[in-house]
Amino acid sequence: MPERPETWQAAFDLIRTRGYEHREEPFRLASGQLSHDYIDGKFAIDTGERMAIVSRAVADLAAASGIEFDAVGGLTMGADPLAHGVAMVTGKAWFSVRKEQKSRGREQWIEGTRLEPGTRVLLVDDVISTGGSTEIAYERVTAVGAVVTGVIPMVDRGDVATGRFAKRGVPFAALVTYRDLGIEPVKDV
Repeated sequence: MPERPETWQAAFDLIRTRGYEHREEPFRLASGQLSHDYIDGKFAIDTGERMAIVSRAVADLAAASGIEFDAVGGLTMGADPLAHGVAMVTGKAWFSVRKEQKSRGREQWIEGTRLEPGTRVLLVDDVISTGGSTEIAYERVTAVGAVVTGVIPMVDRGDVATGRFAKRGVPFAALVTYRDLGIEPVKDV
């Protein structure tokens, strides 16, 4: 893991105070596992100012990790605010991967910038449990010939995604981890 950028603490404080909530009753994660620790990444960055703070920290982490990219994005909804924010603070292009292929017009999977063969892509997401959603985005962007140069989630709830992307040879660096938040990690299922 690269050294944390100076911008990390302000981003962490927002995520911890606005995005994290411990619940008495467990709830089901996208991975199917139960947890008492709820993380709402979109609420943590719900204003332009907060989005800029976290997006700058993500961009700085990418630079510290040696991740170079031309476009930033991921699977729609979870990745969208962060992709837009990182694009704004870096001047790079953004894209969004649809969950379902558009059935009219250009019938495309990817909206925003047009990814071409060789486009260097940074995949982002608000909260990753096992990396399944980000893996879907990976499959869609590599299918058009783009090259995924790194994955940076705002929060990683476990160690599963790190292994998933290591197997693909893709650098993975979470801005905030379950260790930072002091919560139980999501297990591989």
